[in-house]
Amino acid sequence: MSDAPKLDDLSRKLLERAAPGRAQFEDLVVVPVFAVIVALILGALTMLATDVDLPTIGRSYVALLQGSVGSLNAISETLTAAAPLVLAGLGLALGFRTGLLNIGAEGQILMGGMAAVIVGFSFPGAPFVLLMPACLIAGALAGAAYASIAGYLRAATGAHEVISTIMLNLISYRLIDYLLRQPWIQKEGRADPISKSVPDSAELPRLLEWIDPNLRVHAGVFLVLIAVLVVYWVLFRSKIGFEFRASGESPDAARYAGIRSGLIIVAAMAAAGALAGLAGANQVLGVLGRATPGFSAGIGFDAIAVALMGRSHPFGVLLAGLLFGALEAGGRQMQVDAGVSIDLIGIIQALIIVFIAAPLLVRAIFPWGFRGSDKAKGPTP
Repeated sequence: MSDAPKLDDLSRKLLERAAPGRAQFEDLVVVPVFAVIVALILGALTMLATDVDLPTIGRSYVALLQGSVGSLNAISETLTAAAPLVLAGLGLALGFRTGLLNIGAEGQILMGGMAAVIVGFSFPGAPFVLLMPACLIAGALAGAAYASIAGYLRAATGAHEVISTIMLNLISYRLIDYLLRQPWIQKEGRADPISKSVPDSAELPRLLEWIDPNLRVHAGVFLVLIAVLVVYWVLFRSKIGFEFRASGESPDAARYAGIRSGLIIVAAMAAAGALAGLAGANQVLGVLGRATPGFSAGIGFDAIAVALMGRSHPFGVLLAGLLFGALEAGGRQMQVDAGVSIDLIGIIQALIIVFIAAPLLVRAIFPWGFRGSDKAKGPTP
């Protein structure tokens, strides 16, 4: 009789592994939703602690909602902000699935964006159907090549990718500064480091310009959707995706199974860098039109939070990117309408990540929102 509870518990765990749909749904959707709710509540308490009155807090959250989804312009800004976050987050998620802690998306974004700009202004007479795809491909290749350095160092020497990617980030800042001072890249007549502008034939077309020229959402959103589907297929429907996940779950078992771990490491880092490079190309071709020092604006670091919040699942990364894009777009409106510091958005984002990283805490705060309760497990004999 004493073994019965143990057998029941073992059977339940085996069934959860065999049919993980509900657990995965809770992990990808329910936990993040509750994390956002708790973060907003604690954000309000933070404002109260800094002598912000309740009416102002109410106005700030209304402005946050209106600035993110309250109008066509708000939705446009949300999608524009979310696109590079999702692309870079997909690359990081792919690396995380392979067991690689890629912290170098920021540098890979800079390299990809710089390559896209150089190809763009180098062929100003090329038609759109050739030049725009060429710029995107150049951005992806540059990001992949830059990330492969860390992958090769890990595979060949055992150098940890966290250290090497951080160092590559720092190198990329100075390399961009150097390149922007070169006469063949720097804009004519300018003393400050700024590149030549890409021609119209290299830009990602704006989707709603016919309604309002100020609506900035561009064709990069289609690139994002394609990337989400491709990454999902690669991870969960292809042989190399299985090898990526097997290497991440158990590197030793993967090696015993005949998987070439060194090749997988380099391939995974290259794929992650390609997606980050596409994020950089997305920014310069769809929003900025040229390169300046630090044009990545911290997107590579925010993408780490997006990948973590999305549980390294492509669809989860898409939802997390949209949330962070909404927070960025709504935060600007909140600052204008309610006079609340934009730093509050950073606090809310940090709180979301804290609770996402501690799902057990979320489950303890909202036990009724999850099926994994004592009731679901059945009575104890």
